[in-house]
This record gives sequence, C-alpha cells and structure tokens, in this order.
Amino acid sequence: MKRFQMQIVLPILILSISVLIAVSATSGRETANVSVSAKPIKVIEPVLKVKVDEKDSIDSYRGLGAWVDSFDADPNYLRGSATVLPLDIIEMSENRVRTLFLQSSRSEDRSNKLISDPWYLAEFLLNAHANDIDVVAWYLPKWKAEDGEDLKRLLALANFEVFGHKFDGLAVDIEWNNDDLEHQERSARLVELSKNLRRSLGDRVLGAIVMPPVVTDVINPNFWPEFPWSDLENLYDVWLPMNYWSFRTEEHADPNYYNSENIKLLRKNLKNRDILVHPIGGVGLADGTALPDPGEPLATINDLDGFISSLTVSDSIGGSIYDWATTGPVARKQLAENFVFIYPDLYIEE
Repeated sequence: MKRFQMQIVLPILILSISVLIAVSATSGRETANVSVSAKPIKVIEPVLKVKVDEKDSIDSYRGLGAWVDSFDADPNYLRGSATVLPLDIIEMSENRVRTLFLQSSRSEDRSNKLISDPWYLAEFLLNAHANDIDVVAWYLPKWKAEDGEDLKRLLALANFEVFGHKFDGLAVDIEWNNDDLEHQERSARLVELSKNLRRSLGDRVLGAIVMPPVVTDVINPNFWPEFPWSDLENLYDVWLPMNYWSFRTEEHADPNYYNSENIKLLRKNLKNRDILVHPIGGVGLADGTALPDPGEPLATINDLDGFISSLTVSDSIGGSIYDWATTGPVARKQLAENFVFIYPDLYIEE
C-alpha cells in the first residue's frame, strides 16, 4: 500500500465513515481490500486522516484499463444484484489492470446529488488506490446548457475527495444524441462545455471518450453530422474511441481492421498524428464462462489477438475492453498476459 501516508489528527470531527483495510498476499503480490460503511457515528476522536500524493497524469491512461458503469455497481442504478463489487478490485490487480474507469455521475442521478452515491465512489476509490490502481471518473453529458448541469457534475467529480484520495483523471463520454437538438446546436454545446471544463481545470489531464470515426464518417454519418473534431483537438489530452466490433458486420467485425481504421480516421479528423489514444474494444470478451447479458452480442476471446495487434500497429498508449463484468475470467488472464508483453516497461516486476 505504497500510496498511504497515515497521520493522526486530534480535533473532534463529526463523520459517518468508517474504513477497514485488510491486506493479503495473493500470487506473490500484495493486495488490499477497503470497506466503507455509513454507520451513524456522532464523534470520532482521534480521526485517521490519509494524505495521498496527487497524480493526475497521462500515466493513468497507459496500459490495461477496466470499465465499470453505474448499472454494474451503483446501488441507485442496479437492476438486480451488482455485477461488479469493490472486492473485484483485487482480481483486477491480479490481472494487471492499471486503471479503473468508473462511471461516477449520471444526468438523471437517482441519489439527487451531482455525483453518484458517495459511499459507492469512496469504496471503489479507496480499494483501487490500496491496490495501486488509478481511477478515472467518467460522465455522459446530455447537453443541458440551460442550468449548466453537465459542467457542475464534471467539476464535482474533479473535486471529489475521501480521506485525501481523489480521482486520478476525468473523462467525458461524448456520444449522447437522443435529444431534440439540431446537430449544430449539439456540437456548439459540446465545444462550450469542453472549453469551460478546460478553463476550470487548467492543465489537468482530460480524456475524451468518443464515437468511433468509422461510424460517424462511414457507417452512419447521420449519427452526429459535422462532428466538431477540430474544435476539440486542443481541449483534450487523451482520446478513447469506443471501437466495439462485436455487433458490426463484414470488415468492421474484424477487431484488428476496425480498431486500426478508427484510430487512423481519428488522427486524420483531429489533424494530429501524435494524439495519445487509448482505444476501447468489445463489447466484452466471452470465453465460455457464464457472463451477464448486456443485450447485444459479445466479442469472444478469439478476437483478442486481432485487438492486441492493432494496439501495437497504431502506437496506442494503452487499451481496454468494455466492460469488466462481460469479460470472462479466462479472457481477463489472457488480456493481462498480452498487455505485459506489449507494454513491458509498464509492468516491470518489483
């Protein structure tokens, strides 16, 4: 648990958080589990405070990532039992995941807060940091410019903190088009939100989760006509195209071709061959084990070689599969082995 520098603070503080850290050795690697509960506590004296060095760098996008959305884990959005729990952070660590991409707010937030359930966020964040995994918070804007909701939610995530721990990065999920806006107005709101976010956060690293250009340029140009690529190029630091091939047909169902072509078009549209890219593949990776049904076809473990090959050819700084819940345990292990092989400098044994 290298990140923790613990100190005792004596003043009385009224809180309702208790934290338990358990450490175990698994497969020769030290892992930890942190649990957060909301038991009513009137006074805690003394208070345990954790001081953590802030990171917020491009490194959070390098190597292997894992994705968790609200419908997997957030108590306010579950359709049944959670398919991902904070305890799963240990398995992520064992499978060489360097960054957890966690959906941390929704526009129709059922918790009536700007962010998702803070207890849910705190438990994932603390568990991840205890196991040397970064956390990038992501949010899907719905272009509600009237009340500034999208910017408020993103800034709330940027400022979220628990026991000195903050998110290691912030990413904007740019895909919502289920509205009554003309595409010109939607683009204008996207650009304005992006400018305001950059202005508010200064040089903090921002990720742009974007539609695959093969879709916006070739397959379905009506999805978002005249997407404002050039207006966004200087506002984001890392680009994460959603290159899901599992429900595509013909050449677009080939993970190597589809991922490589999307990255090629992305760099062309941004007029910058040097942009940093962390592509997202999937959906899922079926390996013969029982997995949740996402309501659409899953990629298979046989697609993995093509996806990995495209990462090396395209000089991607990392990559991931959407999402953790629909990636089988055998596929997770093979992902880990492949990422250690193609990104050896990121996975030097301690």
